[in-house]
Amino acid sequence: MRDADGFSVGSCTGTIVLPRVVLTAAHCLDEEVRAVRVWPGTGPEILAQSFVHYPNYRFNVSGFDVGLIFMAEDLPRTPVPVLFSRDARVGEAAILAGWGRDENSDTTSLRAGSTTVSAVTTAFLQTPYAPPSSSVCSGDSGGPILLSEGGRWAIGGITSATSSTACNEGTNYFSAVRNPAVRAFILEHAPGIGQQ
Repeated sequence: MRDADGFSVGSCTGTIVLPRVVLTAAHCLDEEVRAVRVWPGTGPEILAQSFVHYPNYRFNVSGFDVGLIFMAEDLPRTPVPVLFSRDARVGEAAILAGWGRDENSDTTSLRAGSTTVSAVTTAFLQTPYAPPSSSVCSGDSGGPILLSEGGRWAIGGITSATSSTACNEGTNYFSAVRNPAVRAFILEHAPGIGQQ
């Protein structure tokens, strides 16, 4: 993300949900952000055509932490479907993925790890950090929590926050994509999205 002067104001993770659309967190697209560049893991960064976040999201206060980034050209990755057919289940296995920093503060590798859903509300999914479960860290915001449905992985939530400043403790929070307002926002702006 870049500000009006072209300076970096952070980095986040996103998931390609259509060839030209990336799903991410609203807080990744805060008031300072004027331009977004997407890096698909290889090659150069690609300047986004536009972006939008949930209209009632209030930065650093509360709201639905969901945003979409729109590209002028197809991205070189297979889109991931969104799980709109059911809620996550407490005790369900899940996969976290993101470009966030690791124990060495490295942010150049896409990592994934398994965890277990510990709570489900209409707004959030939660997972604990409790070894051997995976956790999220700075830079993972906007990434997916993936749930299995019909033998296929689908996005059940969007990485939003943690309850601790440390990455190896606390609770992870994911904005629930099945929330009626979040689902309506996604479908309004990306009507052709793959659904599970």
